[in-house]
Amino acid sequence: MDSQNILFTLLSSAVIMMILGIWTYKKTKGANSTTEGYFLAGRGMGGGFIAGALILTNLSAEQMVGLNGQAYGTNMSNMAWEVTAVLAIVIMALVLLPRYLGGAFTTLPQFLLNRYDEGVRRLTVILFMFGYVLVTIPSTLYSGALGVMKLFDIQSLLGISYTESVWLMVWMIGIIGAVFAIFGGMKAIAVSDTFIGVGLLVVCAIIPLLALHQLGSGSMAEGFRTMATTNQEKLNAFGSSTDSVPFATIFTGMIWANLFYWGTNQYAIQRTLGARNLAEGQKGVLYTGFFKLLVPVFMMLPGVMAFHLYGGKLESIDLAYPTLVANILPWYLQGLFLVVLLGAVFSTFNALINSAATMFALDVIQPLKPDLSDARLLSLSKWFTAVLALISFCVSPLLMYAPDGLWELIRRFTGFFNIPIIAIVLIGIFARRVPPIAAKTVIVFHVIAYYMMIWGTNQLFGLPLDIHYIHVYGILFAVEIAMMLIIGQIKPASEAWSYKPRPKIEMKPWKYALATAIILIGLMFELYIVFSPIGLAYEKGIVSPSFWPALAGLALLTAFVAIWSVKKWNEKYGRYIEGQNSEQTAEERPLNTAEIRK
Repeated sequence: MDSQNILFTLLSSAVIMMILGIWTYKKTKGANSTTEGYFLAGRGMGGGFIAGALILTNLSAEQMVGLNGQAYGTNMSNMAWEVTAVLAIVIMALVLLPRYLGGAFTTLPQFLLNRYDEGVRRLTVILFMFGYVLVTIPSTLYSGALGVMKLFDIQSLLGISYTESVWLMVWMIGIIGAVFAIFGGMKAIAVSDTFIGVGLLVVCAIIPLLALHQLGSGSMAEGFRTMATTNQEKLNAFGSSTDSVPFATIFTGMIWANLFYWGTNQYAIQRTLGARNLAEGQKGVLYTGFFKLLVPVFMMLPGVMAFHLYGGKLESIDLAYPTLVANILPWYLQGLFLVVLLGAVFSTFNALINSAATMFALDVIQPLKPDLSDARLLSLSKWFTAVLALISFCVSPLLMYAPDGLWELIRRFTGFFNIPIIAIVLIGIFARRVPPIAAKTVIVFHVIAYYMMIWGTNQLFGLPLDIHYIHVYGILFAVEIAMMLIIGQIKPASEAWSYKPRPKIEMKPWKYALATAIILIGLMFELYIVFSPIGLAYEKGIVSPSFWPALAGLALLTAFVAIWSVKKWNEKYGRYIEGQNSEQTAEERPLNTAEIRK
């Protein structure tokens, strides 16, 4: 990129960021004076803002870089992480969210305190904090640094080494993001995420089209034909046992890993806990599912196209997407791409920092000093997140030494805390006499067992272990559920836990929630047909003869079940939903919440 183009890119991105900053400031002025305002946007977020915040929290440069890198290096099997997340999103919207909002919880550890005890809450906070500072925040900053480095060719521009470029970009991006995160608050994050989300969709739609145009030497149709009839195995989502995501892992550990993220991970669910009512919360969560279904097209197919354009010539699979963007994106759009890339990085980074601040303030400081004022609590949380950010800046560049790519490393390290948390939450809800000691035992057991099985002795009960790490997720989940149930039988709690609703918001459910959930699940299966041996991975052409009948049959079945579900939903809840008194008091709401749950 020449100096004029660099100047235009920087100026155009600065103008867009300035507009975004002014708009965000006007929308959020005066919203951060209380802990509820700073951490939950004053419990006033609508479905659109929630969906925007959720998808931008989830989709960051690590997906742009990591998923495209996996598609470049292997095939489409990694789309399972994104597409099957729909199942977890549905469970969150229909099962878990009503309980969280009904209990007026601000953090997941608060829910675990209510269900278990203070010790379980503290252990969970420790798991989250270590996960954020050692894995999630560093991966976000590192992937963003790669994108900026390649776009501007920082090594040549400044005459520094690759390693020095990574360190420089990580610290620059991190410092800017930390300032916004610390002083912005949840509402600022949600508002800016909605703006950036639109830009993300535009940019992520343009890049595959431009790549197809280049692959087809000026014809997108020819480019698509080349991709679909050459090396078709790259378009297969049904991973074999040697792929990074074997198809069988979807049914063992991946279900629980996704449910952890969408149902219990603080930095994800915190967006939903700020909903102004249950219906808006459900809309926001379910709308997010439609965006997740677009991920294979927007954030994996470009990696396949990069393979066709560059072969195996790149020094790292994580350079596939940055290289593609640097080579095909017109100079006049690079400013917009820079804003979207940084916005996606800042969004996830800000969400993590804000969630860490929330847990530190409400689950660490407040229990120790319950009389502390909101102003003092917010001040302490900001200092804490500043220290947390600095530590993550030092850890992030070390990810350049990951041998199997960024995406694989993230998923392996997340296994330290995702499975025990989802296990204790599910048992806590559905087995009400399991005591706190069971949850504590499982957390300690999991950290030790997972390390030994993945990085330590690679053994299970003394036997050699040669299975995929996602299967290890599933094995440990089953073992830990059994452990908690056995402890609950041997030494049950003296009194069964009882869920007591005390909502601060309206708890009417969204009447189309179940129908939307069914449509999402149907579309998930449709995508697997598209990226299958009878779809685009068909060896003898673009698609097989059975492809279109299979799509049509599934679409008709999905439509029938969705229509039937609306009818049944209205029969069950119609009288309640239509007859709900909008002037209902907080004291009346728990009864209605219980009626819905029943």
